[in-house]
Amino acid sequence: MTSQTTIDATGPGDALPEASLESPPAAGLRGHPWLTLITVAVGVMMVALDGTIVAIANPTIKEDLGATFADVQWITNGYFLALAVTLITAGKLGDRFGHRQTFLIGVTGFAAASGAIGLSHSIAAVVTFRVFQGLFGALLMPAALGLLRATFPAEKLNMAIGIWGMVIGASTAGGPILGGVLVEHVNWQSVFFINVPVGALALLLGLLILLDHRAESAPRSFDLLGIALLSGAMFCLVWALIKAPTWGWGDGKTWLFIAASVVFFAVFSFWETRVEEPLIPLGLFRSIPLSAGVVLMVLMAIAFMGGLFFVTFYLQNVHGMSPINAGLHLLPLTGMMIVGSPLAGAAITKLGPRIPLAGGMAATAVAMYGMSTLKAGTGSGVMSIWFALLGLGLAPVMVGATEVIVGNAPMELSGVAGGLQQAAMQIGGSLGTAVLGAVMASKVDGDLAGNWTGAGLPQLTPDQLHKASEAVQVGVAPVPKGVPEQTAAKITEVAHHTFVSGMSLASLVAAGVAAVAVLVALLTKRGANAEAGAGAGHI
Repeated sequence: MTSQTTIDATGPGDALPEASLESPPAAGLRGHPWLTLITVAVGVMMVALDGTIVAIANPTIKEDLGATFADVQWITNGYFLALAVTLITAGKLGDRFGHRQTFLIGVTGFAAASGAIGLSHSIAAVVTFRVFQGLFGALLMPAALGLLRATFPAEKLNMAIGIWGMVIGASTAGGPILGGVLVEHVNWQSVFFINVPVGALALLLGLLILLDHRAESAPRSFDLLGIALLSGAMFCLVWALIKAPTWGWGDGKTWLFIAASVVFFAVFSFWETRVEEPLIPLGLFRSIPLSAGVVLMVLMAIAFMGGLFFVTFYLQNVHGMSPINAGLHLLPLTGMMIVGSPLAGAAITKLGPRIPLAGGMAATAVAMYGMSTLKAGTGSGVMSIWFALLGLGLAPVMVGATEVIVGNAPMELSGVAGGLQQAAMQIGGSLGTAVLGAVMASKVDGDLAGNWTGAGLPQLTPDQLHKASEAVQVGVAPVPKGVPEQTAAKITEVAHHTFVSGMSLASLVAAGVAAVAVLVALLTKRGANAEAGAGAGHI
């Protein structure tokens, strides 16, 4: 017997059609909500983990394969570029062909690409298969959200998304720890090979447990021009953000790609009003809560990803910690996200998203302000307080913003909504790293020469100062070989002091972004279409 649940469009005046959810009958384990959550969490864990775990392996890959620094950068950039550009289109594929099939293809492809990287003997092959990882990861992530939306009833959805967000947060923050252990005690290939059994487990669970859900009004055709225009816009934007630290924000190439992105977005928006089945119906954004959720996700990622980027350098290069030890010092952040995400889901179910989201961003702002007070000699106890507060603040935002975006979209667009959520996070992370990196670079460039001469160190030539500034921007002391120990100590002190001053300014900017996000959070509300989920037969 086919079950149907009628849902409303995004609001009065929207052109989005009314939809019904069609699902095959659940039998045994198939379609069980909590088992579905476990299945998609295993798959999502691979994608989130690979966002950070590879950073630890990059130096070893560089040495083993004889790669340049620019080559190694593309191991990360190729992955994120492919992921960010294709997320929304991948979500649409799930809406069209079913999220179960899309998830299974994504899991299989991601695991296969991971295994291929481990078997690669050239940097070109590693980068190529990293791009494939990003493409298959893009299929997997929105499909996971679409499956949760279709499987869980409204009163349990926030809790499910809370656990889903917990897995993403814990995997992202735990990547450096696991990566450090594998690289140090096995080899760099093991960082990728570990995805093969995990992917096989997710595939097996998916075949046994996942139940396909499709809305009656799901798209029957593809907006190919829309896909091309949106992909071009996303590529130009993310490319500009990736290259801005190298080219410089004042360089014409940076602004050329940003301008091209704006043009692509404008033409895309015009085209979407003309095509019969658009890639993203613009009526979707008439929902103020949904639009606020997307903006909130971007702002949260700017503050979180941008701030965390410098913390890893602070721990490893200023405090001299090993990658494993640095990862362990971030456990308060990871732990509070793990504990806080399910609690946030319960609070959002009871209170609605507005108060938890605003409170979470306020806590994030305070945590980033606290991180701006860190000094070169700050102890682990003080650091742990701010890291824990950051994790506590992020938890309700990861959960609530996701529910606001997905819950305010019609069921037949749940994949697109999931793609929007993930794309907003990827763009926000890239924007945070680029913008806060520019703030850091500007502060270091402005302070280093004065701090250097003020410490009584020998005058540097412009070229020497430029190279020293590049090193200090990541917390490395530019100590030449053979200098006396006393001089080396002075250089190290100046470098670390200058780095910390730059990190403090970047953290203050991140705190300001989080404060703005508090106001955006006040525009959110519970998903108007959350009731479109499946019945609670298994709950």
